[in-house]
Amino acid sequence: MATVALALLAADFLTKQMALTDFSGSDPTETLGGLLKFTLVFNSGGAFSFGEGNTWFFTVVKATVIVLLLVVSPRIRTRFWAVAFGLVIAGAAGNLVDRLFRAPSPGQGLVVDWIQLPHWPVFNLADCAVVCGSALVMWASTRGIRLDGTIASETPTEPDGTESGGAEQAVAGRGR
Repeated sequence: MATVALALLAADFLTKQMALTDFSGSDPTETLGGLLKFTLVFNSGGAFSFGEGNTWFFTVVKATVIVLLLVVSPRIRTRFWAVAFGLVIAGAAGNLVDRLFRAPSPGQGLVVDWIQLPHWPVFNLADCAVVCGSALVMWASTRGIRLDGTIASETPTEPDGTESGGAEQAVAGRGR
């Protein structure tokens, strides 16, 4: 988890620094026949510029998400969950660093976005990491895959909430 988070956080930081040096908001750099553009944008809101001007809110949310995932992370026993958590932590941390240390002020900093696809808002690697990590978390959660790699039993539960028999299946070769 830490390896994924630190590698992506470093990549996000380096690419944002490159974007600040090499790209412009008024003259996008086009590639792949215009399919992909590099456009420098400073975002005070969340995804899709939702909540623009409420930078403080996103600062608090990102910090809270990171803390909660770090608190839960010792229960992880599979690479799948480690990668998923690492992606979400890296993405949240990448944009949190911008909010804490970029202008106009600590906690109110603007996020550097620079990747643009047709008919899509400008984004960055941190945004990609949050989306991919969140998609993995949702996929595993809807399938009942627990942090230890076991699958939640579909066996009925007793009135006290305990399972009424049946063995749990294991994921990724992890057995009981």
